[in-house]
Amino acid sequence: MEQEKSKKQILSVVLYLALAGCATTSSEAPKKAQETAPFMATSQDNPVVEVAKVVDPTPAPEAAPILPAHVLPADESPAATVAPSETPVAEAIPEYPNIWAKIREGFSMATLDSPLVERERQWFINNPEYMQRMMERARLYLYYIVDEVEKRGMPMEIALLPAIESAYKPYAYSRARAAGLWQFIPSTGRLYGLKANWWYDGRRDVQASTQAALDYLEKLYNDFDGDWHLALAAYNAGEGKVMRMIKYNERKGKPTDFQDLKLKRETMHYVPKLMAMVSIVANPDKYGVQLADIPNEPYFARVETDSQVDLGVVAKLVDMPVDDLHKINPGYTRWATHPNGPHHLLVPADKKDALVEGLNNLPDDERVQWRHHIVKRGDTLHDIGRRYGVSVQALRVANNLRSNLLRRGQDLLIPIPANGNAKVIRTAYLNSGVRDVPPGEPVIHRVRRGETLWSISRRYNVLVQQLTKWNLIHANDILRLGQKLKIWTSGGPTALIEFSTPNS
Repeated sequence: MEQEKSKKQILSVVLYLALAGCATTSSEAPKKAQETAPFMATSQDNPVVEVAKVVDPTPAPEAAPILPAHVLPADESPAATVAPSETPVAEAIPEYPNIWAKIREGFSMATLDSPLVERERQWFINNPEYMQRMMERARLYLYYIVDEVEKRGMPMEIALLPAIESAYKPYAYSRARAAGLWQFIPSTGRLYGLKANWWYDGRRDVQASTQAALDYLEKLYNDFDGDWHLALAAYNAGEGKVMRMIKYNERKGKPTDFQDLKLKRETMHYVPKLMAMVSIVANPDKYGVQLADIPNEPYFARVETDSQVDLGVVAKLVDMPVDDLHKINPGYTRWATHPNGPHHLLVPADKKDALVEGLNNLPDDERVQWRHHIVKRGDTLHDIGRRYGVSVQALRVANNLRSNLLRRGQDLLIPIPANGNAKVIRTAYLNSGVRDVPPGEPVIHRVRRGETLWSISRRYNVLVQQLTKWNLIHANDILRLGQKLKIWTSGGPTALIEFSTPNS
């Protein structure tokens, strides 16, 4: 009996020591886990990880909790996973089927409760040709604008603002002397670093004007305490005007939201017009609008030319019409880059390598085929032509001159014959942003049923803005059946002219 009792006591001691050993081993796991994944020790949300904070080695009276695999020591984990703090996982970049999907994803402005939104939306819906032409122009610039808006973390509605400002027309020019996609007036353009001279106008430069516009809009957003509707109104009317109307309403005890301010009619329609465009892009099927298929990829690439270069020479190097090249380089007003810079050009992305290679192999004396001449007292076209070796007719065509009369201080663009030949056939690039009065007799076109300015321009290979200037009409005017239009088929932005020296 005594022997049986002694055996039971020995067995109890052994069992107690075994249990104590197991408890001690279990309590070591959190300590190892703390060394393996120290970033978890500061977590306040995970009750399991709190065990890792325990520094007292005394065995816990209850069973130790089971730790997740990602905090177990590497030698005990069935599939040890690296701690997220040590190897951050890159977020998946969303893929968008087209640029519109990306724009929709970035919409974040508050909706505008105004009946004018529906009115403006209906106008867009009822004018599908206008919408189509605008989106075709936007195809050239939209990716770049969207990308810049995204980089700044701004609402993607901003990318649609040029639709309201200029309908994405790079040559747009208003009665207030505002120019370009973003419609900068000269004073505001200078304030935001947009240079303007005889050769170049930064307000029409796609990249420079976009950066300036986004800078200005960010400033207005901060001025109006994060209210985008007020910031947009100020972009149209000026911040001073909007500020004054806000203070006026405050004195009268009235609300100071955009729709409660007393602003000019253009501004009161301006913000609703943008929000109407936003609603259409957000849900084109709902409104029966078909958006142009614009891929979510860059249309153009930038190439540094290092010195002045003729756009006509570049167009030949990359095998594209000079008019198309100028549409993405509208800042160069004289069909050549500025002699003193900027020395860069935009070309379609798939032609970048061809241009770089072409410029590397192009002799310096073939880069520019234009010169700049300022008329002095006593100058005549005949004298200037003899000096530079070009004909009077070539000077008149290159500068859109109606007659041979010159004024002192007048700027003239001089086409230089290539290689000094006595008679040279070359392209004369006429600035589509200036008046277009080419020589020769115009074609008289009678408008037929279903025709538009766009279809007529395509038929005669001219620009819509040329048709409007030649016939003193607006691009949005409705054509009448049988209406007569004058069209100079040899006077588009590119015309083949025979440049001959006076003695040839």
